[in-house]
Amino acid sequence: MSINAIVWGENVHEQKNATVQEIYPDGMHNTIAAALNADPAIEAATATLQEPEHGLSEERLAAADVLLWWGHAAHGDVDDEIVERVARRVWEGMGLIVLHSGHFSKIFKRLMGTPCALKWREAGERERVWVVNPRHPIAEGLGENFVIEYEEMYGEAFSVPEPLETVFISWFAGGEVFRSGLTWRRGAGNIFYFRPGHETYPTYHDATVHKVLRNAVKWAYNPQSTYNAIHDAPNVPVEKALEPIVERGPKLHRAGEAGYR
Repeated sequence: MSINAIVWGENVHEQKNATVQEIYPDGMHNTIAAALNADPAIEAATATLQEPEHGLSEERLAAADVLLWWGHAAHGDVDDEIVERVARRVWEGMGLIVLHSGHFSKIFKRLMGTPCALKWREAGERERVWVVNPRHPIAEGLGENFVIEYEEMYGEAFSVPEPLETVFISWFAGGEVFRSGLTWRRGAGNIFYFRPGHETYPTYHDATVHKVLRNAVKWAYNPQSTYNAIHDAPNVPVEKALEPIVERGPKLHRAGEAGYR
């Protein structure tokens, strides 16, 4: 069975900016999906902001194993209901890969619970990405570093929670460094943030970036069944306690009554 991935693209700059149109005539989302589909273990489709429900209906998300997210100019246009829908699926076990300026997306900030802010500079700088966790599955097949000749600078401090793992650290020609490959787990879902990918540079045509993205999809994939019980908060009756107990004192809820949320 292939890993079912959805590449979500904002698809705004591709429609308005001539430079982006020239580099990504089919849109960044389609370029990324094509790179993923080069691996027979992955079946990638796309979704965009402009589609009904942003292309992320309940049915599509239920069938998705991994969601990749790229956004920049229109974070605020993403419907809050869709954000909560995606968050629920991550908690249930769907993988999430957040790309570049998606650090300010509603879904990433929702799952991180922090501002997710950073320094930045758009100057076409050389980025050297150091593999600091060479045994990590996302780094499989990479050397000790790789270079992206033209990129936007992101610099520390990056106001995200302490990651589960740091896979990559980037150095930029202007001197800044940045934790550019980080992982977390939220509920049953694996999350990976990958920094490269500014839209006015051809980053998503780079073969090494393709390898990272394919590795990341395989890492984020959770082969276990959907963890629906993560949402449950049952009121356990006294008679079903694991050890015999006697009910004592006053209580707020009647037997079997749901709690407040």
